[in-house]
Order: sequence, then structure tokens, then C-alpha cells
Amino acid sequence: MFGKKQAQKKRKNMRIDTLIGEKTHVQGDIIFSGGLRIDGKVSGNIFIDSDLQAVLSLSELGVINGEIRVPYLIINGEVNGNVYVSQHLELGSAAKVTGNIFYQTLEMATGCEVNGQMIHMTADNTAETQQIDCSSDHETPSLHLEKQD
Repeated sequence: MFGKKQAQKKRKNMRIDTLIGEKTHVQGDIIFSGGLRIDGKVSGNIFIDSDLQAVLSLSELGVINGEIRVPYLIINGEVNGNVYVSQHLELGSAAKVTGNIFYQTLEMATGCEVNGQMIHMTADNTAETQQIDCSSDHETPSLHLEKQD
């Protein structure tokens, strides 16, 4: 009863309007609306075209070399670049991100890999940075919290 409405909302966001196939390599920026699924490789930045419900889905086969700025993102492949997600980010167990991640809500599966900072964006778009300093000057790693505007 309670989960039915949430499941319907999630299905609505999973619509795929555009597919970049496994053997396709796109060079250049992509601006999209609706749903975009990437099974191939993209060398360029990915943005939305004013669609605040747009969903980008990167499969286990997909690779993105560039910056991503979308409201909803599901990652199961590889991303090399900074990621900005204004609503919801889902990192699957095969996800590998090299770059900073700016997010509002986050779902992470066991096995995903993030090489960069995880930066929580609050509702008013201020960032709360959590970084771990593992430099050799310290005997034990320390956690630093910073607020960024």
C-alpha cells in the first residue's frame, strides 16, 4: 500500500527515449531530455535541456569521459569526470567514478567505487564537503567537514 506510489513514481522516471548502443562512440557534448541510456562510450559532457525529470542511465558496458549535469542519474558503468546530480543519484555495484560527485540524495550498492570527493548539496544548493586526509604527514586519517557556497 505505502510502497506502491513510490514504485509507480520510480517507473515513470525509467522511460528511455534515446539509446547509445554498445558499439557506438560519441565524441562531443550531449544535451538531452527524457530518458537517455548509454551502453557505449561518450567522450564529452552530458547536460539536460531544461527537463527537470530527465534520467541518465549508464549500463555496465558504458563509459563516459566528461562532466555530467542531470537531475536523475543511475551509474553501473565507468565515469571519468565530475558528476552533478540535482535530485537523485544511484550507484550500482559495478559503478566506477573517477571525479567529484555533487548530489542531493544518494543510493550506493556494495562494490561501487568512487575516486574523488562526495559532496552533499543541500536544498539551497550549498555544498557540504566530506574529505578524508590520508597524507603521509598524519599517523591516522582525519575527517574534515567544510561548507561551500
